[in-house]
Order: sequence, then C-alpha cells, then structure tokens
Amino acid sequence: MHGQTAGILGAASTNAPTGLLSISPPVLFFFLGVIAVLVRSNIAIPRAVTKVLSLYLLWAIGFKGGVELVASGVTADAMKAIALALALTVVVPVWTYFVLRRIVAVRDAAAIAACYGSVSVVTFLTACASLDQSRTPFSGHMVAVMAIMESPAIVLSLILLSLDKKRTREDQATAVAGTDADGTAPPRLATLLHESLLNGPVLLLLGSIVVGVLTGQRGYAAFKPLCTDAFPGALAFFLLDLGIMAARRARSVLRAPRLLLAFAIGAPLINAALAILAAKQLGIGEGDAILLAVLAASASYIAAPAALRLAIPKADPALYISLSLGVTFPFNIILGIPLYSLVVRWWW
Repeated sequence: MHGQTAGILGAASTNAPTGLLSISPPVLFFFLGVIAVLVRSNIAIPRAVTKVLSLYLLWAIGFKGGVELVASGVTADAMKAIALALALTVVVPVWTYFVLRRIVAVRDAAAIAACYGSVSVVTFLTACASLDQSRTPFSGHMVAVMAIMESPAIVLSLILLSLDKKRTREDQATAVAGTDADGTAPPRLATLLHESLLNGPVLLLLGSIVVGVLTGQRGYAAFKPLCTDAFPGALAFFLLDLGIMAARRARSVLRAPRLLLAFAIGAPLINAALAILAAKQLGIGEGDAILLAVLAASASYIAAPAALRLAIPKADPALYISLSLGVTFPFNIILGIPLYSLVVRWWW
C-alpha cells in the first residue's frame, strides 16, 4: 500500500539493507541452482516438493494481495493500473506475434507471443521482495493487476493465429478436412477459454484473492506466520529449483535461432519501456510503476505453457519454454529488475 513499507513479504524484510542493487537471498539461491548444474552437483528438489511450493506461493501472494486490496480499496490509482495492465495484455502479444511470425512458424509465434503477453508470477514475487528490501511502498491492488494479466494474452494469441492466412498456407500440405495439421480436431473455443482462464494456477491465485478480500485483516492475522513469515524461505527454495531448471535448459537455448535469443532479451526491455512510459503519463506511483514494468517484461513459463499444450499442440515447447525460462527469466532476475527500478527511481 502507498505510504507503507508493508508489501507482499511484510515484516520479513524490514531489517534488510536499502541499497538499490543489493541482492535478496532468494535471488542468490537462484544463482546457487545455476552453479550446482555447472559444477555437476547432484543437488535436486523432488518434483512433488516443487509443486507444493508453487501452489503455496500462489496461495500466499493471492491471499495477502486480497487482504491489502481491501485495506487500500478500489481507488483511482487501482483503476489506472488495471487499465494499463489490460492495454499491455493487448499490445504485447500483438507486436510480438507479428515480429515472430517472420522468424518462426506461425504456431510457434503464437505460442511465444502468448508466453510473453502473459506474466511470470515468480518474477513478480522477486520484484516485490526487492521493493520490500529497499523499503519502496507499493499497492495491494498490484496482485489483482498481476492476476488480470495472466490469461488475456493467451486467448488473443489464439485469435491472431486463427485469423492468420499464413497458417492456412503452412497447413495446406498436411491438413485433413475438419482436423488440424497434426491430425487432431482443433479445441473448441469454450475449451480454450476454460483452460486459459480457469487452469489450476490461475484459479488458485484468483480464489486466494477472493478469500483475502472476504476475510480481511482477521483472516490475515490467523495466517500471518504462514503467508508472510515463511514466504521468503519458500521463495528461496523455489528459485533454487528454477536456477537448476534454467541451467539445464542451456543447451536448448543455445540451439534456438539467434534472432529468437535476441528477442528473448530485447522484448522485455521494450515491454518494460512501454509500461514505464505509460505509467509516468498516468501518474502511477513509483513502486507500482516498477511492478508494472516487471510484469510487462516477464514471460510466463507455468500457466501459459499449460494452456498452450492443449491450445497449440503443434507448437514446439522447446522454443517457448526455453526462451521464457532459460533466457528471459534469468535476465529479469539478474539485470532486468534492478534496471527497471533504476530507471523509474531516476525519472520519478
């Protein structure tokens, strides 16, 4: 909330150093995961534990955000942030799709555009931790903004793909009447909307926000040790696992076309610049502007790929997951968040 230092991580970071470029412990654990792979250590986190951690993080961020949303209220600042978020969920997948379709097949272009138009929850959480560490206030409604940005880009990318005449030309050689190019019936619109809007991670996040809104501070008091005090430790373990995953995908990343590698770094910078420019024009506060830049610059590697496996089965997961997780995620964690914060703080 504006005017307060309490953020998603609450009191857990009140004694942290305030230096702009100081690195939070969870981010250092990401580096530890990368180093573990480079030195061929056998360190590993069981898949079941990773799944529990991801569910926990979604619950904690949603519940705490719902509580803070009630405390801050639906203000003019909240409406500005939501309006900008909706605009970004249209602009980002559109420009990325039309750029990428010149580099890769239209199906891959649509899948990558969906990932980059959606958001990375973990990147958002890391940015929140960074803001808490530097004691930069931000609003509770930013959690709702993040949830809003999860799914629209997936649906829009599917619409762009269905309208693209180039897809028809690519399919002509292999398409069968009434089927898609891979011989399977294309999913119905209702199925696609259900998968993109109501898949597990999105539903848990939205539901947790609603529970936080309904229970307010009384509910938060009961869950504070779990959703706030334990949060940094869970995030550290999750980033450790992501560091291991990102390092292991290095080979897939290196096999990608160089233009795609350039895109995976250039697109976050362009999207963050768009968000910062718009946030400045709308008079959005410093902390919220940083988070909007981070959201615009991030790329989904959990929710969007889950929907894309059903929606565009012919698209190559090695491309859209490797780019978002293997290139853009580390870039944002290591350089992006400090850079966006520096620009916003200088301009504001």
